[in-house]
Amino acid sequence: MDITFKCPYCSQEMVADDSGAGSEVECPSCGKTITIPAPTSSQTSSQPLNPILTSAAAREEKHYSVPVREAHTEILIEKPKPPLEATAKGIDKQIRVKTIRRIDCMEVGKDRFDENVSQFLGKIGQENIISISPINYTYQDIGSRQLLTDFGVLIVYKG
Repeated sequence: MDITFKCPYCSQEMVADDSGAGSEVECPSCGKTITIPAPTSSQTSSQPLNPILTSAAAREEKHYSVPVREAHTEILIEKPKPPLEATAKGIDKQIRVKTIRRIDCMEVGKDRFDENVSQFLGKIGQENIISISPINYTYQDIGSRQLLTDFGVLIVYKG
């Protein structure tokens, strides 16, 4: 048989087995220790007329009341705070790196390397550019199977 009772501190409705009457438990809502009361006369009954009535399938669905709090509950997962150095400087931008290879700017035989670099630099702005360095790299041409040397730029910027 189950005992239905409420927490005296937060009014959380709970259900416990009658064998636990008199024992102390912690309220799952407010965390305070409470004593499970003895079953009342309405909750106690003599031998049930039908043993099927005590089975789990025959128990009626209980609707529990949830305590309403005046203050909002705390958020358990929060966004991490920025490092102290960044907060002190007031900097919210990170240092980033972009590599633009000339081979990636080829379209149907047209070299669009200068256009792509200019477009990218215009997008990030001159005040955010830290450095621009030329690079050389080697790749294998698919058609001729030769090793070719090409160029590109490495851009370090704030963004």
